[in-house]
Amino acid sequence: MTSSSDVRAPARAGAALSLRKATLGRPGAPVLDGVDLEVAPGEILTVVGPSGCGKSTLLRTLAGLLPTLAGSAEQDGRPLNGPAADRALVFQEDALLPWRTLRANVELPLAIKGVPRADRRNRAEAWLGRVGLSDRARHLPHRVSGGQRQRAQLARALAADPRAVLMDEPFGALDAQTRAGMQNLLVEVLHGTGATVVFVTHDVDEALYLGDRVALLGTGVINAVRDVPRPRDRTALDDPARRALRRDVLTSLGS
Repeated sequence: MTSSSDVRAPARAGAALSLRKATLGRPGAPVLDGVDLEVAPGEILTVVGPSGCGKSTLLRTLAGLLPTLAGSAEQDGRPLNGPAADRALVFQEDALLPWRTLRANVELPLAIKGVPRADRRNRAEAWLGRVGLSDRARHLPHRVSGGQRQRAQLARALAADPRAVLMDEPFGALDAQTRAGMQNLLVEVLHGTGATVVFVTHDVDEALYLGDRVALLGTGVINAVRDVPRPRDRTALDDPARRALRRDVLTSLGS
């Protein structure tokens, strides 16, 4: 088998994503107003806020699935005019095609891009190896666990070398141990890809572990965007700056 280092595409520059004085939602039902947000190339921005505050709406706007009601959404300074191949979406539901093996699911975006069969098979197998699923490549989704399906979904999202990955509570349905493993895996596999990530979550500790910055959403507005103290360390709970930020995030959630 070809090694992952042989088939991994060179890191591309992550996409710069922005919202400028944007009103987000559906016609007649805006949920966020006057949003100004800049997501830097290659950063992981986590987004937290109470239920119904517009987190998923913000994500879908950056994906190009929802147009702004006012203001603008942009990638690299150009208007977002719908979905694009260089922005990948990852949802809580794994969305794998049940009749395709895990390898065939990972190959799908490569096939859509016209990647030759042998190359896309090598790249799919390499990414399945990176997420620890080499021995499950020929399994159908119903024959693997929820955590393994999410690993396959992550491999599928990254195999096509996106410049931005937009993630809507992808680990929310997993048990605590599997969730922690997926968080570690996400950080590991993103290293070197150059991709920009916007990650929506209800979990405060997940937001602070994964994010380079965290956006705190309130009702109808973004209350603040804060830098997350580094290094990334689950055990640094007594760090004063981290404790203060955690309090701010909990306040934004109404906790």
